[in-house]
This record gives sequence, C-alpha cells and structure tokens, in this order.
Amino acid sequence: MLNYAGTPPLAAIAETDSRQLIAAELRALIARIEISMRLIDAAMNSEDMEPADDSTIAGSTELFVLDDVTPRYAAASAALNGCRAELGHALQQLSEAGSPA
Repeated sequence: MLNYAGTPPLAAIAETDSRQLIAAELRALIARIEISMRLIDAAMNSEDMEPADDSTIAGSTELFVLDDVTPRYAAASAALNGCRAELGHALQQLSEAGSPA
C-alpha cells in the first residue's frame, strides 16, 4: 500500500510528473486486478478438481452437483474484467493527453 502522508498536492507537481504518477497508480491497480482475477480462476479450478467422496457415490445411482459458488466467482471475475478494461482505457487516454497533437 502506498503512503500518501508526505505526498505533496498534485497542484504543486509539474504536469508531466503528475501524469506519470497517475499512470503508475493506474498500472498498479491493473496489476492488482489481474492478481485478483488469477486468484478467482484458481479458486474456481480447485473447486472443480476436488475429488468426490467414493463412499457417497458407491451406493447411489443418481449424482447431483449443486454449484452455487461458481456463479459468484464468475460474476466477480466479470466485474473485475470490466474494471480492468476501464482502467486500461483511462491509462490510454492519459497517455494520449500527454503526447503532442
């Protein structure tokens, strides 16, 4: 986590420096989102790969799989993917604003 206690206000920072600071923060947020998405993917995969308990299946002719966790993971992943796309767009706009026309 960044410590902003000693950070001067953006108004006192040169425009190029403030743009670089914002871009660095956007890249850090994108990286954190990507880590979260990988964690969600890993959690979904580990739940899919859990072995069934043979003692419960051996005498049963019917098998029911109730998966109410995956939709929540998928929804969270989709939301993070949207955030990542918007942050990427913001970073692109910031880069275009800094380049000469």
